[in-house]
Amino acid sequence: MNKAPEIVVHSTDAGQRLDRWFKRKFPMLTHGHLEKLLRTGQVRVDGSRARSGRRLVTGESIRVPPAVLAQEDLSRRKSNVFVSEQDKVALRQTVIYQDDDLLAINKPAGLAVQGGSKITRHLDGMLDALRFDSQERPKLVHRLDKDTSGVLLLARNAKAAALWTQMFRRRQVRKLYWAIVVGRPSLDVGEVTVPLAKVSGCRGEKVIANVREGKHALTRYRVIASLDNTAAWLALEPQTGRTHQLRVHCGLLGTPILGDGKYGGKKAFLPSLTHTNKVHLHGRALNIAIPEKKPISIVAPLPPHISDTIRFFGFEEGAAAAAHVLTSKTHTISG
Repeated sequence: MNKAPEIVVHSTDAGQRLDRWFKRKFPMLTHGHLEKLLRTGQVRVDGSRARSGRRLVTGESIRVPPAVLAQEDLSRRKSNVFVSEQDKVALRQTVIYQDDDLLAINKPAGLAVQGGSKITRHLDGMLDALRFDSQERPKLVHRLDKDTSGVLLLARNAKAAALWTQMFRRRQVRKLYWAIVVGRPSLDVGEVTVPLAKVSGCRGEKVIANVREGKHALTRYRVIASLDNTAAWLALEPQTGRTHQLRVHCGLLGTPILGDGKYGGKKAFLPSLTHTNKVHLHGRALNIAIPEKKPISIVAPLPPHISDTIRFFGFEEGAAAAAHVLTSKTHTISG
């Protein structure tokens, strides 16, 4: 048998199944191909044949066929984005929390989280810049829209990635957003529970309210401050994680998010506000109950375009009221 590279199992990977370890390390490798490599002995653990369900132990050596390494390296080079030293410094300056397992950044508005057909510059392709002292590349565990700023979590190892992904899926992470909207909701506190569905059109994918075929979506809101019926500052707590949920639900309240032409059209802009046309939606805070550890609350400072708008409308006095995640409701909009 030809000599092949071996990878030593790190403590953060201990206890994982072998097939899941391969899925995280080499996502381009299909399960069927892995099973074939295991059957033919091309993948070995500590020199011995192994099955896909084998649980890994710290310090074991996993033999990885050179062809698998080459395929993954090619895929990574294609997906990675060139990161200049200036971009690297700027990205590291967005870090607002860091420990052995977790990294949180204040994502700038305008930076896509992942690539697409027309997106060549994105966070996922620049994550090596946030590796710091870790042996592994950070991993995304949730998403923010390209035009939304705010707290974005990254796992620093595979074990943490599995934990955080499950916590988001089980709604164990509480999310608080701030938005400046055009108009003012009829009541100060309430919730929107309208199912949402994705539709395709000539201008790409969009999310719409769809009672029959849409997926359950629930958003709680509270008015922090307002200027007559011109504009309002809202605190939003999504109870579900649907694509573009807050943007669609704010529109259903009759108050589109300022600058969000995709879902608010012309109604999302104000003639009196000429200093920006950016989307005014910000992931303000994440409250996380970590098993067997102290809860963490991560808060992201506002970007300049939202801070400027808050000052423009004289909303500063309402800031203290927005420090708490919503806990009650008095009015419901449902589909």
